[in-house]
Amino acid sequence: MFFTVLFIATQVVMASIAVYQFSLSLFGFLKNKSRKRHAPSKSFAVLVAAHNEEQVVGALIENLKKLDYPKELYDVFVICDNCTDGTAEIARSMGVHACVRQNYHLRGKGYAIEWMLKELWSMPRQYDAVVMFDADNLVNPDFLQLMNDDLCEGHQVIQGYLDTKNPDDSWITAAYAITYWYCNRLWQLSRTNLKMSNFLGGTGMCFETNLLKEIGWGATSLVEDLEFSMRCVKRGIYPILNYDAKVYDEKPVTFRASARQRLRWMQGHFNVARNYFFPLLWASIKERNLVKFDAAIYAVGVYNTLISLLLTAVMWIDMALPAPDVIHSVYSFLPWWLIAIAVTATVLQFPLAMAVEKVRNWKMYAHLLTLPFFLVSWLPITFYAFFTQNNKTWSHTQHTRVVRIEEVQSK
Repeated sequence: MFFTVLFIATQVVMASIAVYQFSLSLFGFLKNKSRKRHAPSKSFAVLVAAHNEEQVVGALIENLKKLDYPKELYDVFVICDNCTDGTAEIARSMGVHACVRQNYHLRGKGYAIEWMLKELWSMPRQYDAVVMFDADNLVNPDFLQLMNDDLCEGHQVIQGYLDTKNPDDSWITAAYAITYWYCNRLWQLSRTNLKMSNFLGGTGMCFETNLLKEIGWGATSLVEDLEFSMRCVKRGIYPILNYDAKVYDEKPVTFRASARQRLRWMQGHFNVARNYFFPLLWASIKERNLVKFDAAIYAVGVYNTLISLLLTAVMWIDMALPAPDVIHSVYSFLPWWLIAIAVTATVLQFPLAMAVEKVRNWKMYAHLLTLPFFLVSWLPITFYAFFTQNNKTWSHTQHTRVVRIEEVQSK
């Protein structure tokens, strides 16, 4: 009886979190009016994190040099982090700064950014803001202008709209694209509409220089973007989303590469959850702060996935045993039609998000049939990540897809 009560109580908590997130997502179907425009005035240090990216970094540099923003107001710095290829040579040949870092003990993007910021603060020229991209990215020409607008409005941490530059390459890249459209619309935009904190996505990020100097980078986990997001929320600084500032990210083509990337994300997410869930939860209760409560729920999401897997496994084992059922599920007490409505609403969110995002490629809708396999694969990846979360070895995702911004925009 005790085990059954514990099992049902856990299911109730998981279901409550799911209902909470679903309720938030409904506000993502609305889109706010455009922000106020400002004349270009803010200066930017554009940082490009790169580790052996000679195949793709040239396309991004070419893209960045053609941004619709006064050239005297931004400089591009390529962080050549432990590179053994021609990344630095390509950057220099294209007229941007190649900043070479060699440190085989402190490896990873977080450490590279922390090093680069120290270098940046010691330079003669100081900038109003720092923008960060990955070497495999492409960006819309108006990105810096949109960041300028938000900075002039007083915002300190800004996340651009993350999209995929190679959604047609495989069913894996299609799954990434669909989940990005879903998250941008129903996770990020919903929080924007509710004036809650958005969460950084690892690239397409803009930070006010004074803020970075004040609190430091300090995000060196495997998910430096999530870690910095939590640090900001804890301090009462809420990152915002600029829905019009689009960044296109290259996604792994194969399942193996995807699983390796997502394993690293989940390992880092466990560390962030362990460090920030309880402090944010306590602060939200003490201050009656819904934004910090939402951040705490977001941080602990990786444990929700793990617990959901364990609950499902227990139910299957219980049903497979020849003896009478030992435990009962909370869902056995609910009417079938309520469960059917919940499942249908969950499934429809993905095509609806694609529709409001104006996805016109019919092949992407066909990939909704393969999307469940991608989503289910998060379960074993998260399970394995839980037992390897102390492994903080950064693993590089190889990028080879050379695409120009004109090709992406024409799709």
